[in-house]
Amino acid sequence: MSTPHNNAQVGDIAKTVLMPGDPLRAKFIAETFLENPVQFNTVRNMCGYAGTYKGKKVSVMGSGMGMPSIGIYSYELYKFYGVENIIRIGTAGAYSPKLDVFDTVLAKDCWSESTYALAQGGNTSDVQLPSPQLNEKIEQAAKELGIELTLGRIHSSDVFYHEDAYNFDFYNDHGCDVVEMESFALFHNAKVLGKHAACLVTVSDSLVTHKETTAEERQTSFTNMMKIALEAAINA
Repeated sequence: MSTPHNNAQVGDIAKTVLMPGDPLRAKFIAETFLENPVQFNTVRNMCGYAGTYKGKKVSVMGSGMGMPSIGIYSYELYKFYGVENIIRIGTAGAYSPKLDVFDTVLAKDCWSESTYALAQGGNTSDVQLPSPQLNEKIEQAAKELGIELTLGRIHSSDVFYHEDAYNFDFYNDHGCDVVEMESFALFHNAKVLGKHAACLVTVSDSLVTHKETTAEERQTSFTNMMKIALEAAINA
């Protein structure tokens, strides 16, 4: 069986999927960290792979940018392919002055002004939650690897380029530590389908200090986040 956006067959995809936004990052992770990776999806060049890590089956697939995109791919993985756990591994901009580029942040929850949850399932809350069980696995993996992990609130935004007149202090007004564009939809989908989701991000740029990473660094250099996610995946 395939879907309009995924030509994998049932059984091709592992129960746990790591989901970066960039399909090229999915390709890099599969080729760098997985043993015997096999590509299961090519539709729209949204690369998806399955392989083994330390002998256990793990999948990695791109989600694209924004809530509509991850909303489609995560829903299909959960609903039609039997996926139980999705760990988003992505990049984020820092609102908090305590965070620097390359810091790793685990979402304790996610705030958004988006109407995704309302439109998809009638959920009026502006806060969506990750799976406590999956977060616990991620925190344990980071501890065992000796990698510092910050627990913080994610802001999932529908807009990347705000007009200059839009001036909103998400850090002080809503307690958001970092901003990205996907987690709110992922957490909502997991909730309505009875599945598990988590979000692990690396700070790629700071809206406070204006430090930033290059496109190449964003694709290949966030190894701490990848190692944590892989260790959590085989124990999920």
